[in-house]
Amino acid sequence: MLNVGDYPFFFKVMKNNPLPRLDLDDGAVRKKLLPYCRLKKDRIWHDPEGKHIIGCGDATGDAGFIEEIFRESGKSTLAIFDPPYNLAVFERQTVDEYIDWCRTWVDNCYKLLADNAAFYVWLGADQREHFQPLPQFMIMMAETDFTARSFITMRNQRGYGTQKNWMAVRQELLYYVKGEPVFNVQYTDIPKILRGYYKEVNGRLTENMERSRSANIRAGNVWVDIQQVFYRMEENVNGCYAQKPLKAIERIIQASSNENDTVTDFFSHSGTTLLACERTGRKCVTFDIDPVYAEITIRRLEHYRATGKTGWQNSHPFERELEEKKAAVVSA
Repeated sequence: MLNVGDYPFFFKVMKNNPLPRLDLDDGAVRKKLLPYCRLKKDRIWHDPEGKHIIGCGDATGDAGFIEEIFRESGKSTLAIFDPPYNLAVFERQTVDEYIDWCRTWVDNCYKLLADNAAFYVWLGADQREHFQPLPQFMIMMAETDFTARSFITMRNQRGYGTQKNWMAVRQELLYYVKGEPVFNVQYTDIPKILRGYYKEVNGRLTENMERSRSANIRAGNVWVDIQQVFYRMEENVNGCYAQKPLKAIERIIQASSNENDTVTDFFSHSGTTLLACERTGRKCVTFDIDPVYAEITIRRLEHYRATGKTGWQNSHPFERELEEKKAAVVSA
C-alpha cells in the first residue's frame, strides 16, 4: 500500500497551495511537473488565437531554434529581459562566466530586433559582492551596438538588509535602444500636488499645472508607484521567485511599442511579458529553457482568457493535476 508520507512533496505543495521556489529545486519538484508540460526542448507552441508564440529553448543555444521561433513573427520592436541573476546562479558560475553567457543572448537579440527597437533588461546589483553583476553587464553592453538611454530604479516595498546597512529595496532596470525607436510618454498614478515651474508661453506666464497633459506625475527613471509581487496579490504565480509586476511590464510595453507590434522575451519565467502583451494589444514571442516555465507561461495565458485573472494568488498552475495525483496516492 502506498503511503502519502512517502511523498512529502505533495504535503509541501498542498499546504496553502504554494509551489516551492523552482529556481532552488533539486530536481524533485521538476520531476513531478514535467509530465504535465506540453513542450520539450526546441519545441514551439502556437497560440490558437494567432497572437503569440511560446517556445522551450536556450537563448544562447542553437541558432536554428531562435530563427524558427521568429520566422513567422518577423523582427521585434521591443525586447524585455529578466535573466536569472540571483545567488543560486552565482553559486554555479563566476561573474565573468555569467557575463560571457549574457553577451551571447544579447548578440542573438540584436540580430532579431528591428532597425529601430528598444531593449530593457532587469539586472540585480548585489551590494555584498561589489554590486555584481550590474557594473560588469553595463561594461559589456558598452561594447555592443546598443545605445544606453536610461537607468531605471523600481522601489520595492520590502527588501533585505541588516541593522548595519541601508535596506536594499531597489530593482535595477537598464534601457537601451537600437536606432531610434518609438517612445510614448507614460504617467504614474501619483497626482501632482506642487505648483510652480513658471515659463512664458505665447506671451503669457504659465504655471506648470496649466501646461501639463495630465493631472498625474509623468513617469521618470525612479518608479515608486508599483507594488512588487507577493503571495497575496492576484497576479502571484507560486514557484516563480521574484516575478516582475505586471504593471511595470505594461508600462514598458506602452512606452516603447505600439499596438500590434511584436515584443520578445527570452526568459519567459512566469509569463508576465506575454500576459502584458495580451492585455495591451501586442504580439509576444517568448521562450524559456525550462519546460516548466514554458508551461506556466502557456497556462497563465489560458487562465487569463478563461477567468480574467492575472495569476493564481493562493493556488498555482498545476494544482488540479497534483490534487488528482495526491488523491490517487491516498486511495491506492
